[in-house]
Amino acid sequence: MSDSDGAAPVLVLGPLLRYVSETVATIWAETDRACRVTILGRETATFEVAGHHYALAVIDGLEPGQAYEYQVALDGTVCWPEPDSPFPASVIRTLDRERPLRMVFGSCRIAELNFPPRWRRRRRERHQQDHGADALGALALDLRVAPPEHWPDIMLLIGDQVYADEVGPATRQFIRKRRDPDQSPGTQVKDFTEYCFLYREAWSEPAVRWLLSVIPSAMIFDDHDVHDDWNTSASWRRDFQAKPWWRDRIDGAYMSYWLYQHLGNLSADDLARDELWRDVRKAADGAAAAAVLRDFAERADTSPDGIRWSYRRAFGRVRLVAIDARSGRVLPDDQRRQMVSDAEWRWVRESVAGDWDHVVLATSLPLLLARGIHDVEAWNEAVCAGAWGRRFTRVGERIRRAGDLEHWAAFGRSFTAFEQLLTELAGGAGASGSPPATVSVLGGDIHHSYLAEVSLPAGVSSRTRVYQLVCSPIHNLLPDNFRRLQRLVTSRAGSLAGAVLTRLARVPAPQLSWRVTEGPWFSNMLASLDFDGRRARVGFDRSASDPAQSPHLIPVHRSDLS
Repeated sequence: MSDSDGAAPVLVLGPLLRYVSETVATIWAETDRACRVTILGRETATFEVAGHHYALAVIDGLEPGQAYEYQVALDGTVCWPEPDSPFPASVIRTLDRERPLRMVFGSCRIAELNFPPRWRRRRRERHQQDHGADALGALALDLRVAPPEHWPDIMLLIGDQVYADEVGPATRQFIRKRRDPDQSPGTQVKDFTEYCFLYREAWSEPAVRWLLSVIPSAMIFDDHDVHDDWNTSASWRRDFQAKPWWRDRIDGAYMSYWLYQHLGNLSADDLARDELWRDVRKAADGAAAAAVLRDFAERADTSPDGIRWSYRRAFGRVRLVAIDARSGRVLPDDQRRQMVSDAEWRWVRESVAGDWDHVVLATSLPLLLARGIHDVEAWNEAVCAGAWGRRFTRVGERIRRAGDLEHWAAFGRSFTAFEQLLTELAGGAGASGSPPATVSVLGGDIHHSYLAEVSLPAGVSSRTRVYQLVCSPIHNLLPDNFRRLQRLVTSRAGSLAGAVLTRLARVPAPQLSWRVTEGPWFSNMLASLDFDGRRARVGFDRSASDPAQSPHLIPVHRSDLS
């Protein structure tokens, strides 16, 4: 026992199964006090940050292609699984190069929890009107009765895991008890302490908590993890940096993201080389560790060069590269704004070099939007850079921020670099063997889902199939006014208008061409990618619930990609 009153430590959040390879796994947890965490015979001490206690257990010496049922003990007392849990035991399933690989991905999950069955009838109408059935919870309930060999091998959560600017009911109540919500930033998250509670609300729903304990997860942030339209432009940064509450907000965002999301993306070797991980654990106490992280957060916000949130994984002959499209943006007041820095992009290019059957490039923001939307965003960037004269730059900036015109199309230099990368990948440049069978660009953010097929520039001959796959939201809705605007801009008339605007602003035409072949869908969804040798298959599933059933997933589309 670790407390003077004899009570055992409490598992506040987790366990989250994070990095899993053929022989190593990491499991993350948050506890209510300092203690020893034991999993599969490996003991790990917690570390403290500002009164919050965490553990990242490295479980090594595992065998490929095996399943290991595990428990979590704190100071010798088993606290996971919880007594009378309706879910199967938590297991670690190590990777096997010979086994087909399944990835599940999606983005945008607001913390408006599924209600227990006894509440559903009373609040069903309001709940479904707000956000519908949570696709992550629906996946958990489906997997509860599925054999483990049918479970995904990796779950990619590619943005807006939490909404700091649109918190759930529990976090709102926590904020009201802690400070005056009539003062800025109101019921939005203000600092690190409130971020910790926000993550607790997002990941505590029983079905989701069990899911995160059995399916390895990898994550990357997007704007709502910090604030809507985070790092849209240089003027956006100046406006928000002038707000008196922003320093605490952005520090808390980076500190909590590093703790709750980023650490679990790293392999054991990455952790061994990570100086920040070493310094936080070696800090004299929780206050000192918080000071180390706060200094890092300020550098990440003001001087992000040399700080990498992107990561890469190899699953046999499948290459995954997750690209940070938010924190490392280059945002001068001219036309040279970039989604990622030159150094970061060199790292991306190096990461996909080699002999792969499939390459998956995951970024929170879609690369290829419906053509009408793409043209409007490309036009807007040109106007903001002075294509129509200085008088129109401010108008362009207001339109940019009001219309969320900040995807890859609005960062023309980076969009062109991405086009070139896809063309080279499909053409076999840098590959030591055959070009990949498929290249899939994953995206989220925009609260609708679709599949787009990409055609390479004229004169490029390749058997590689290139796709844009967008899956958003997991649990949210696109407001009706945005839905109507999306339909207008993507209509024939809207597409024609976008093309005219780009010509008037002298925006170069894209090198790639693409068309949306399936969708758009506006439901809460998860998508899956299945790889078997050089074969690939995609699936989109929407969440549904009715009075007679718990939330569950319903297939919407299936197709071969290779």
